[in-house]
Amino acid sequence: MAMLVAAGQFAVTSVWEKNAEICASLMAQAAENDVSLFVLPEALLARDDHDADLSVKSAQLLEGEFLGRLRRESKRNMMTIILTIHVPSTPGRAWNMLVALQAGNIVARYAKLHLYDAFAIQESRHVDAGNEIAPLLEVEGMKVGLMTCYDLLFPELALAQALQGAEILVLPAAWVRGPLKEHHWSTLLAARALDTTCYMVAAGECGNKNIG
Repeated sequence: MAMLVAAGQFAVTSVWEKNAEICASLMAQAAENDVSLFVLPEALLARDDHDADLSVKSAQLLEGEFLGRLRRESKRNMMTIILTIHVPSTPGRAWNMLVALQAGNIVARYAKLHLYDAFAIQESRHVDAGNEIAPLLEVEGMKVGLMTCYDLLFPELALAQALQGAEILVLPAAWVRGPLKEHHWSTLLAARALDTTCYMVAAGECGNKNIG
C-alpha cells in the first residue's frame, strides 16, 4: 500500500498566533488529501528579519498555546505531523525542539544536535544543543527517523538512524539563503538519501532570508 507524504512550507511571521493558524490550515489541507506524514518547517513560533533572536525570545513550553492549537487540529485527523519550535531551557536560552504529533498527542521529541554556527550566524549563542538521537517513529508500518536543518550536513546521524531501521528521514529546516544554497540543499538531501537508501522528506521556511 502506498503512503502519501507532504511538506507544508510558508514564510513564518513575527506573530505566533498567526503562524499557528497557518500551520493548522496547512494541516487541514493535508488531511483532506489523505496525507499520512506531514512535515512543517523549522522554528515555527516567530521570525523577524530585523531581530534574529525573536525565535528564542518567543519560546514556549510544549504545553503552551502554540502547540496546543496544533494538537487540537491534530486530533481531527490520523496524520503524523513533524515540526520544530523553540522551547525554554534555562533563562534566556532554549532548545530547538522537533516535535511529532499523532492524534493530538506528542509522540516524539528531539532537541537539535548540530547547531548552525556558520558565516554570520551563531545559533549556539542562545540555543542549547541536544544530546541524544530521537527514537524512530512508525507511520503506517514504516520506520521514520528525525533530523533538523543543519543535521543534514552530518551523515553519521542519518546513518545511525538507518542502521536502527529507518526507511524515511524527515527534516524540518530554515535553510539560509546565499550563493548556490538551493544546490547545496538539494545535493545534501540527495546525498543523505544515497548514504542511507532512505526516502528524504524535507520542509523549508521560505521567508526573505531562507529558501523553501
